[in-house]
Amino acid sequence: MHTSTYSALRTACAAILLLATSACGSAPAQDAPPAPGNAGLLAQIQAEVGAAACDSTQQCQTIAIGAKACGGPERYLAWSSKDYDGKKLKALAQAQAEASRKQQQADGIMSTCSIVTDPGATCEAGRCVLQKSAMGGSSAM
Repeated sequence: MHTSTYSALRTACAAILLLATSACGSAPAQDAPPAPGNAGLLAQIQAEVGAAACDSTQQCQTIAIGAKACGGPERYLAWSSKDYDGKKLKALAQAQAEASRKQQQADGIMSTCSIVTDPGATCEAGRCVLQKSAMGGSSAM
């Protein structure tokens, strides 16, 4: 009787471990490198942002970048409206998010479903940067 209880407990533990490791293995890392098609769009987005020069915080904007499998952006990027209306940048960001969603769907990628909030942007030393997060870090791309 003691042996059968031990054997059943051992089998149950093995099943739990197998389930836990397979579930962990199916979710990609949150900071996984972009898909090859997205890398070109990201490079275009960064080129469009350029130096993000500013004279005041009012010129600093943020734009959502990428897409999580559960919805919402992967991160935010600061840009400047000082000499730029941002139309092309917004179009590139939308195209990159759509490409991310399609790639995730094709690959069956799952997400942590954590929410990435817009940190806002500020002008520091003549350049738009993301504001520091409440945890003391930065959400910079």
